[in-house]
Amino acid sequence: MSAGLSRGPGSYTVGTMSERFDCHYCRDPLHGKKYVQKEGRHCCVKCFEKFCANTCMECKKPIGADSKELHFKNRYWHDNCFRCFKCYTSLVNEPFMLRENNKVWCSNCTAAEDAPRCKGCFKPIIAGDQNVEYKKMVWHKDCFTCSQCKQVIGSGSFFPKGDEFYCVSCHEHKFAKTCAKCKNPITSGGLTYQEQPWHSECFICSNCKKQLGGKRFTAVEDQFYCVECYKECVAKKCAGCKNPITGFGRGTSVVNYEDESWHDYCFKCTKCARGLANKRFVCHNGKIYCAECPKRL
Repeated sequence: MSAGLSRGPGSYTVGTMSERFDCHYCRDPLHGKKYVQKEGRHCCVKCFEKFCANTCMECKKPIGADSKELHFKNRYWHDNCFRCFKCYTSLVNEPFMLRENNKVWCSNCTAAEDAPRCKGCFKPIIAGDQNVEYKKMVWHKDCFTCSQCKQVIGSGSFFPKGDEFYCVSCHEHKFAKTCAKCKNPITSGGLTYQEQPWHSECFICSNCKKQLGGKRFTAVEDQFYCVECYKECVAKKCAGCKNPITGFGRGTSVVNYEDESWHDYCFKCTKCARGLANKRFVCHNGKIYCAECPKRL
């Protein structure tokens, strides 16, 4: 604000004495000399500076009768002392702000001082500057950088970790889980099998390549198979019904004898059809019998 700033003496006059008056303070004659009149009293220039002159708010020295004086709200300055406290620019005829400790500031420095500070460079963010805000913190756009690669994140995507911020690429390599198959970071989604993370698109049937997430499958060594492909390509065939032994649904228990396998419900006596899973049996001429039936053959 500059309204109300005045130049020149506000409460005294300066002139050359043509009448016979003595200095009010030192009693020296003033006739023909320069004098100052203040509050009805006449005094010499020397006594004026000693007893009457206003004190400059900046340099703390008297503002003599021969000096140019500026005053604002009962505060006084030499005109050459009326400068911005921050940048020292002369504020005579310029907008200014009177701040704490009676210091005057130009409008630019006032705006900078009151502006929020960049978390990166700690310099003010002036109106119109591009900036990034996050949780009541603010950065210049070019100061908002990745803690790892130091590249500018600006208005792009980022991941906060404590007091640090990471671009997508650095976050993937530093923090994301790695897929057990392709070894690349898992940035979203994914699944876990036997405590190992997988991309959904990497956890697939080894035969038909369909994704297995959320579906029934069978693991054979390091390979995974959907139900259909396991039946067709991998599962043993039951020596009784000749259908695949999948381990799904009915007949999850399997009976193995020599080089052949049966569903538990297919492992029965050839003659009487009695179920023989977990019971004594006899193999005769390549066929399975209960312990009694061979005696009747």
